[in-house]
Amino acid sequence: MSNQLQERIAQFRKMANDDPDNELGHYRLGQLLMEAGDLDDAVRSFRRTLELSPQFSKVYQLLGTSLLQLKRRDEALKVLRDGFEVADERGDYVPRDEISKLLVQEGEPAPVSKKPQGGTDGGAAGGAAGDGFRCQRPGCFAGARARQLPRPPMNDALGQKIHASVCAECWDYWLRNLSIKVINEMRLDLSTDQGAEIYDQIMRETLGLT
Repeated sequence: MSNQLQERIAQFRKMANDDPDNELGHYRLGQLLMEAGDLDDAVRSFRRTLELSPQFSKVYQLLGTSLLQLKRRDEALKVLRDGFEVADERGDYVPRDEISKLLVQEGEPAPVSKKPQGGTDGGAAGGAAGDGFRCQRPGCFAGARARQLPRPPMNDALGQKIHASVCAECWDYWLRNLSIKVINEMRLDLSTDQGAEIYDQIMRETLGLT
């Protein structure tokens, strides 16, 4: 395991421990543990993420994949079937289709969608109609309600990328909620280069910009 990966795991383990109800910390920790090959701990992180955010369809895909790699096939198949239903209901078509591929690879019949094609790949269905914007943040809350920010939040290339990729609701959630948790729980000093770099990296990862 590289030193950089170890550092990232330590950062998000601290975030998850300091705030056990922070789904961001558990989700990113699970991803990094999965990358490091620590699948048992990754499974625990993904399960905690789903306890906090049971509609987070991407997590079912990652949890199912981890369980398959651990040879826990029956458990994995149940997670993947549940994940397909959640993703299909929400209109999260990218994770839904990836889950379907995993099931077929395991010799299972392809699940049948209960919804017509044409939704979004990242969030909740229902509620007021959006403006057709497709948010790239994993676990986007808005889904079909997604609306683009009226303007870039910053006057630089990153601001332009956020404007093109992240819906207004997810940006507001990051700005008013998650960013404060990141600063407080990781004790970041944004006046230093290191603090600003860590903050920027976590923001990119959280918003799906990496």
